[in-house]
Amino acid sequence: QVQLVESGGGLVQAGGSLRLSCVASGTIFSIRAMGWYRQAPGKQRELVAEITSGGITNYADSVKGRFTLSRDNAKTTASLQMNSLKPEDTAVYYCKADIQRRIGVRAHDYWGQGTQVTVSS
Repeated sequence: QVQLVESGGGLVQAGGSLRLSCVASGTIFSIRAMGWYRQAPGKQRELVAEITSGGITNYADSVKGRFTLSRDNAKTTASLQMNSLKPEDTAVYYCKADIQRRIGVRAHDYWGQGTQVTVSS
């Protein structure tokens, strides 16, 4: 069993900050990439940021310079620091992790349950 538990969503005014965290637990051999996606009402889910096990990051153009994604040393937690938030950042944010559960078994994507981020103007 693998679980991704997200926390840190909420309501904030435009220009404010929030920090999202995603903790992976369960039967895990290794975690490759971890990332955050978001889905606004009526829109498709989109990549916000992702980070490899080696620490290489990739950001959506819309959040570059405002959001920072990091992983802890154990590489089981991914944290998304969101600054200068805008109303258009309002969405449900989902954590995704590419997890290999046992040696010799291929990795699969796992998703968290989502956390709501609402930015008021």
